[in-house]
Amino acid sequence: MVKKLLLSLLPLLTGLCALAQKPDAAGYARLQKDQDTLQYLSQEIFSGKGDEGRGKAVDQFIPTLVRALKTPHSFRFPFDSLKAVSIQYPQDSTFRIFSWALEAETGFYRHFGAIQMNTADGQLKLFPLFDVSDYITNTDSITNNKAWYGCLYYNIIQRHYFNQEFYTLFGWDANNPRSQKKIVEMLTFKNGEPVFGGPFFSFSEDSVKQPTRNRFIIEYKKESTATLNYNKELNMIVYDHLISETNEPAKKFTYVSDMDYEGFTWKAGKWVHVNKIFHDAIPVGKGAPAPMPLDQKKKSMTHPKSVEDFNTDQQKAKQPRKKQ
Repeated sequence: MVKKLLLSLLPLLTGLCALAQKPDAAGYARLQKDQDTLQYLSQEIFSGKGDEGRGKAVDQFIPTLVRALKTPHSFRFPFDSLKAVSIQYPQDSTFRIFSWALEAETGFYRHFGAIQMNTADGQLKLFPLFDVSDYITNTDSITNNKAWYGCLYYNIIQRHYFNQEFYTLFGWDANNPRSQKKIVEMLTFKNGEPVFGGPFFSFSEDSVKQPTRNRFIIEYKKESTATLNYNKELNMIVYDHLISETNEPAKKFTYVSDMDYEGFTWKAGKWVHVNKIFHDAIPVGKGAPAPMPLDQKKKSMTHPKSVEDFNTDQQKAKQPRKKQ
């Protein structure tokens, strides 16, 4: 009986061992060398001189990254020195997503990315991501890797429902000189191919019904900050409720947080909207708090700050320094 059980588990155990294999010594050395080149190029993409210089860095970065990833079992190499590139893994480590941004001198952004699958034989299976966000007329559409709503990913949450894995992606788009965006959408795989978006954001429990969305986006003032992320303690997605500071709701670049919070909770394979998470109202006549300015010189392309981050930074700044 035990022998039969072990035989039945053998293919699974073999697959797990293959997935866990690391690059050999020669492969690891090549990856280290490529990482050094990628580190330099990624910094040039982020802070190089002019559009031409940053554009050339992107043109060199992409083939260098692909060459590195072709190294057998490269999935196990973390590329952790690439500070200007976000690399996110789901809980099951079946894939990872690389994403990075290119800022034009005009203040507009274009994004690049790729999904690397964790293959059993260690060979490269890569889905390049092509940013078409500037040309998408319907942001609530379901897309694939060739029509990607470009952003820089900063978190992935995995959920299992009806024998399928659902990966919730959280992304940031620095957008343009007047506004920035945060995006949450579902990533699924159909016939082995990535699918971005889907009818997973429901407002069915709201008093005023809204259609289910394929992708949820908040847009707000460039100098302001806003939260959109998974909160582990609450076990739900939490985001800032936004209002126009000039009472012009059609102009998203005037939106700031009023320090109230909405969210989504996972129910039966969907993220269901929660209209109000906390119930501490702002006193009448006080109005919304002024947005905290975002210091563009200290911005992080891989760790976009939220209101909570800035509150923490301010509290640390107010603490007296220890005497040496």
